[in-house]
Amino acid sequence: MSALRRLLPGLALAAASACQSHGSTGATSGPDAFATSLPEAGAARRDSATTAGQCTGAVATTGVPSGATTVPPAVTIASGFKLEVIATVESARQLVPLPNGDLIVSTKGTDVWLVPNAEASGAADAAVLFTTVNDPPVQGAAFNADSCTLAIASQHAVYSLPYRDGQTTAAPGSPIARVRRGPVAHSVDASVDTDTHTTTSLTYAGGKLYAGVGSSCNACVEVDPTRATVQEMSPDGSGMATRATRIRNAIAVTTNPATGTVWVGGAGQDELALGHPYEFFDALTAHPGVADYGWPSCEQDRQAFTPGADCSHTVVPRVELPAYSTLIGAAFYPVAPRGAYAFPAAYQGGLFITAHGSWHTNPDGTYFSPPRVVFVAMNGDTPATPVDWSDPTRQWVEFISGFQLADGKTRVGRPTGAAVGAEGSLFIADDQTNLVYRVRPQ
Repeated sequence: MSALRRLLPGLALAAASACQSHGSTGATSGPDAFATSLPEAGAARRDSATTAGQCTGAVATTGVPSGATTVPPAVTIASGFKLEVIATVESARQLVPLPNGDLIVSTKGTDVWLVPNAEASGAADAAVLFTTVNDPPVQGAAFNADSCTLAIASQHAVYSLPYRDGQTTAAPGSPIARVRRGPVAHSVDASVDTDTHTTTSLTYAGGKLYAGVGSSCNACVEVDPTRATVQEMSPDGSGMATRATRIRNAIAVTTNPATGTVWVGGAGQDELALGHPYEFFDALTAHPGVADYGWPSCEQDRQAFTPGADCSHTVVPRVELPAYSTLIGAAFYPVAPRGAYAFPAAYQGGLFITAHGSWHTNPDGTYFSPPRVVFVAMNGDTPATPVDWSDPTRQWVEFISGFQLADGKTRVGRPTGAAVGAEGSLFIADDQTNLVYRVRPQ
């Protein structure tokens, strides 16, 4: 736990710009592209202690507290913290906290949900259906505080929705951007290489919207230029261009609020030597130009996995986890947080990563890599502990564990999304148990 004792510099977070009206965001493709359905103005919030939102408008109606499921007994959390269930959402994936304390939950299906009062002092309200996109999985979600808009990403498109504090439903219209526009490029017979990745993950940073787009295969040269990339675009979808290339499946995408840097996680390819390649998390926008992560020819610290490959110009990632960890979500904890549930100083500025765990097994049938939530101590965009290329466990400590039982074969959860709320709570999603967790100091 020595990494936790490295305190981070006292950087101050820039305050989010207040959104004074619903207004036009410039993010739609026409005046009627996105219809919204708002609850009646003046409906009372259940918990007046929840942080006031920045996007003025109608407020959410009161729901029924969810609390129908409890934390599995085997799941444990780091000392000094409390883990509780606040909602149930089927196939919960990416999480997006809203300024007023509500929480957006994307899914592997067609639905996006909202958990009202997720930052309440007591139980949250029951999750409500926020919007539906008939192009699953609707994995991606991000909030733009500057314009009070939500971005939602399905398998083939990105949508932009105007948002007001307390809004509980929305109806997306036409896409602002399209991804996966070309054919699947299997490297071998499609009956063998069927590892097609369909998720699109989102984050906003520096006035831009970033979309991680998965590959069409396990190992191939893509035909579609949007696959196995991270795309950068204006918030209205214009000017879309590749920011990262040859990155097999960038599901975990987030922004460091202290630096504005976009970070992405890469799920390494299969069918290489057992235990390789390590899975990485890296500061994408710290690299100039188009960042080349090398897949499928180059992995780890510029190691060539294809004979004759030139890996001299590929990115060397900053954070590494064991092979097959399958990084789904990530969140930086703010520096000097002011919320009622602020984490201790040792965690401030640090990075939480959710590992979904492997489907790969050892010869005895046990899973190679368990599901877990890990914490990486950071100094800005630099890990407190550098990468050890002989040991991918050196940079982080387990924060939430026990999702895989001692037999190595039984799992009681698989964490996915991660986010930090307006009052400082850490939220974690789980798409096996369909639970949304909330973490606070004891």
